[in-house]
Amino acid sequence: MTPFGVKIRELRDAHHITLKKMAKDMEVSSAYISALEHGHRGRPGPGFVMQVAGYFGLIWDDAEELKRLAQLSHPRVPIETAGLTANATLLANVLAEKIKDLDEEKLVQILGELNQEPV
Repeated sequence: MTPFGVKIRELRDAHHITLKKMAKDMEVSSAYISALEHGHRGRPGPGFVMQVAGYFGLIWDDAEELKRLAQLSHPRVPIETAGLTANATLLANVLAEKIKDLDEEKLVQILGELNQEPV
């Protein structure tokens, strides 16, 4: 899943809206929304993000948070380390290799170290 996908699922659950109903109302396929929720599609475009915000009546900080989550939801993240230290390159490569083995507690701990709020 992606942070954006988790948020869409939370919003649908809170409003008691099925995936099929949301897809029909927004005139997109249910497969597209499902793929976004499960991280099988890249990050959504800004137009779709704003469409989701409007659909759920999100304004101000909530709409900005949805935009932020969309930006952080690319399931295949390239990390550019050219020009950085050898340790930065090492960290990027070790993280790419080991992330699948980290449990949720360790992920939350690392996010905390980076001053990033977990989803």
